[in-house]
Amino acid sequence: MSHRYRGHRANSFQAADLTELVELRARQRTFHGAYGRTALSNLGYSLTILRLFDSRFYRIGLLFAILGASLYVLAFLRARHSQHDFADYDKPESANATPAQPVIRTKGQENTRIFGRPFVTAGGIVIGVAAVVAGVEIGLLVLVLNI
Repeated sequence: MSHRYRGHRANSFQAADLTELVELRARQRTFHGAYGRTALSNLGYSLTILRLFDSRFYRIGLLFAILGASLYVLAFLRARHSQHDFADYDKPESANATPAQPVIRTKGQENTRIFGRPFVTAGGIVIGVAAVVAGVEIGLLVLVLNI
Protein backbone atom coordinates (compact mmCIF):
# COMPACT_ATOMS: atom_id res chain seq x y z
CA MET A 1 0.00 0.00 0.00
CA SER A 2 1.39 3.36 -0.98
CA HIS A 3 1.27 6.14 1.58
CA ARG A 4 1.30 9.40 -0.32
CA TYR A 5 0.64 12.90 0.86
CA ARG A 6 -0.47 15.35 -1.82
CA GLY A 7 0.70 12.77 -4.37
CA HIS A 8 4.28 12.54 -3.04
CA ARG A 9 6.06 9.57 -1.50
CA ALA A 10 7.63 10.16 1.91
CA ASN A 11 11.15 10.48 0.48
CA SER A 12 10.22 13.05 -2.17
CA PHE A 13 7.79 15.10 -0.10
CA GLN A 14 8.58 18.74 0.62
CA ALA A 15 6.47 20.88 2.89
CA ALA A 16 4.47 23.62 1.18
CA ASP A 17 5.24 26.20 3.86
CA LEU A 18 6.83 26.63 7.26
CA THR A 19 3.60 25.89 9.13
CA GLU A 20 3.28 22.48 7.51
CA LEU A 21 6.94 21.69 8.19
CA VAL A 22 6.55 22.61 11.87
CA GLU A 23 3.44 20.40 12.10
CA LEU A 24 5.25 17.44 10.55
CA ARG A 25 8.22 17.80 12.87
CA ALA A 26 6.01 18.16 15.93
CA ARG A 27 4.08 15.01 15.10
CA GLN A 28 7.25 13.02 14.50
CA ARG A 29 8.88 14.27 17.69
CA THR A 30 5.79 13.75 19.81
CA PHE A 31 4.12 10.65 18.52
CA HIS A 32 6.85 8.26 17.47
CA GLY A 33 10.09 9.91 18.53
CA ALA A 34 9.12 9.64 22.18
CA TYR A 35 8.84 5.85 21.96
CA GLY A 36 12.38 5.56 20.56
CA ARG A 37 13.84 7.91 23.19
CA THR A 38 12.17 5.93 25.96
CA ALA A 39 13.56 2.66 24.59
CA LEU A 40 17.04 4.17 24.37
CA SER A 41 16.89 5.43 27.95
CA ASN A 42 15.82 2.00 29.21
CA LEU A 43 18.74 0.39 27.41
CA GLY A 44 20.98 2.98 29.09
CA TYR A 45 19.53 2.03 32.48
CA SER A 46 20.22 -1.62 31.77
CA LEU A 47 23.85 -0.93 30.83
CA THR A 48 24.30 1.18 33.96
CA ILE A 49 22.92 -1.57 36.18
CA LEU A 50 24.99 -4.26 34.46
CA ARG A 51 28.23 -2.25 34.68
CA LEU A 52 27.98 -0.65 38.12
CA PHE A 53 26.35 -3.27 40.29
CA ASP A 54 27.42 -6.77 41.26
CA SER A 55 26.09 -10.05 39.91
CA ARG A 56 22.99 -10.05 42.13
CA PHE A 57 21.58 -7.24 39.97
CA TYR A 58 22.25 -8.80 36.57
CA ARG A 59 18.67 -10.04 36.27
CA ILE A 60 17.36 -6.53 36.89
CA GLY A 61 19.69 -5.18 34.21
CA LEU A 62 18.52 -7.91 31.85
CA LEU A 63 14.91 -7.01 32.63
CA PHE A 64 15.56 -3.38 31.65
CA ALA A 65 17.27 -4.57 28.46
CA ILE A 66 14.19 -6.64 27.61
CA LEU A 67 12.01 -3.58 28.30
CA GLY A 68 14.17 -1.42 26.04
CA ALA A 69 14.09 -3.98 23.21
CA SER A 70 10.32 -4.38 23.54
CA LEU A 71 9.84 -0.62 23.44
CA TYR A 72 11.98 -0.44 20.28
CA VAL A 73 9.66 -2.94 18.61
CA LEU A 74 6.65 -0.88 19.69
CA ALA A 75 8.39 2.31 18.50
CA PHE A 76 8.84 0.73 15.08
CA LEU A 77 5.15 -0.21 14.97
CA ARG A 78 4.16 3.31 16.06
CA ALA A 79 6.35 4.85 13.35
CA ARG A 80 4.59 2.68 10.76
CA HIS A 81 1.23 3.77 12.17
CA SER A 82 2.18 7.43 11.85
CA GLN A 83 2.76 7.01 8.11
CA HIS A 84 -1.02 6.84 7.84
CA ASP A 85 -1.46 10.12 9.70
CA PHE A 86 -0.15 12.14 6.77
CA ALA A 87 -1.38 9.94 3.95
CA ASP A 88 -4.00 11.35 1.61
CA TYR A 89 -7.61 10.58 2.31
CA ASP A 90 -9.06 7.54 0.62
CA LYS A 91 -11.38 8.99 -2.00
CA PRO A 92 -14.88 7.51 -1.97
CA GLU A 93 -15.44 5.61 -5.21
CA SER A 94 -19.15 6.16 -5.41
CA ALA A 95 -21.75 8.57 -4.10
CA ASN A 96 -22.96 5.89 -1.65
CA ALA A 97 -19.54 5.39 -0.04
CA THR A 98 -19.05 6.73 3.45
CA PRO A 99 -16.86 9.83 3.61
CA ALA A 100 -13.71 10.09 5.71
CA GLN A 101 -14.05 10.52 9.45
CA PRO A 102 -15.22 14.07 10.24
CA VAL A 103 -12.80 16.32 12.08
CA ILE A 104 -13.88 17.50 15.52
CA ARG A 105 -12.44 20.96 15.94
CA THR A 106 -11.55 22.07 19.42
CA LYS A 107 -11.37 25.58 20.84
CA GLY A 108 -8.67 27.60 19.11
CA GLN A 109 -8.92 25.71 15.80
CA GLU A 110 -11.69 27.74 14.21
CA ASN A 111 -9.67 29.12 11.28
CA THR A 112 -6.76 26.69 11.03
CA ARG A 113 -5.69 24.23 8.35
CA ILE A 114 -6.12 20.48 8.65
CA PHE A 115 -2.88 18.57 8.11
CA GLY A 116 -3.34 14.97 6.97
CA ARG A 117 -6.10 12.80 8.30
CA PRO A 118 -7.77 13.50 11.63
CA PHE A 119 -5.60 12.37 14.54
CA VAL A 120 -6.58 9.03 16.03
CA THR A 121 -4.76 7.67 19.06
CA ALA A 122 -2.70 4.54 18.41
CA GLY A 123 -4.75 2.56 20.92
CA GLY A 124 -3.19 -0.82 20.21
CA ILE A 125 0.31 0.57 20.66
CA VAL A 126 -0.67 2.25 23.93
CA ILE A 127 -2.16 -1.00 25.23
CA GLY A 128 1.00 -2.86 24.14
CA VAL A 129 3.25 -0.39 25.97
CA ALA A 130 1.06 -0.63 29.08
CA ALA A 131 1.20 -4.44 29.00
CA VAL A 132 4.99 -4.53 28.51
CA VAL A 133 5.63 -2.00 31.27
CA ALA A 134 3.20 -3.75 33.66
CA GLY A 135 4.93 -7.07 33.03
CA VAL A 136 8.36 -5.56 33.63
CA GLU A 137 7.19 -3.80 36.80
CA ILE A 138 5.83 -7.06 38.19
CA GLY A 139 9.05 -8.83 37.27
CA LEU A 140 11.08 -6.04 38.84
CA LEU A 141 9.07 -6.29 42.06
CA VAL A 142 9.63 -10.05 42.21
CA LEU A 143 13.37 -9.66 41.56
CA VAL A 144 13.80 -6.92 44.18
CA LEU A 145 11.92 -8.92 46.80
CA ASN A 146 14.15 -11.95 46.12
CA ILE A 147 17.42 -10.04 46.65
